Amino acid sequence: MRRPMRLTVRVRRALILTGALLLGAAGARAQTAKGGKIDPAWLRSDAASKTVDFKLVAGLTDANGGMNFNGFGRGGLVLTVPQGWTVVLHFKSEDPNLPHSVEVITDAAVIPTGTVPPAFEHATTGRLDQGFSAGQGADVRFVSGKAGPFLIFCAVPGHGAAGMWIRLAVSETADEPTLATATER
Repeated sequence: MRRPMRLTVRVRRALILTGALLLGAAGARAQTAKGGKIDPAWLRSDAASKTVDFKLVAGLTDANGGMNFNGFGRGGLVLTVPQGWTVVLHFKSEDPNLPHSVEVITDAAVIPTGTVPPAFEHATTGRLDQGFSAGQGADVRFVSGKAGPFLIFCAVPGHGAAGMWIRLAVSETADEPTLATATER
């Protein structure tokens, strides 16, 4: 007679988290940030020092099951910065249910399910897999050294794939940073 297999606490937690993420992702498709509004206080810039400060809040609203940045997901918000500027993301998690992290990655047709190499040196919060709980956060400071489309992405496994990402456009021609809404992908 076989004995039942015992699961370790770590395996049980991983199974519970995976199930929660799958349920959240399924429910998130019905909840989007299409009605999201940009708060001008999120963005500050200094042309003299070529620095942009962006207040980035994970789980700001219930949109996408709380898996959103500033109430937006699936690329519905676009931060455009001039190439060569220093970007400071002042990240804070306000999601009471799930931890979140931030990583700036190269835009791709397929959204990754977890961490990938950052597009710019130092463009991560650290603790990418574990994330930060409600009330916690970190500043992310990097130089936007190359032009192109990028994603500000939650690298906690499954979150980005469930739509927790917004866009970062680094422009060779922009004179100042801007925020705009976009069609979700």
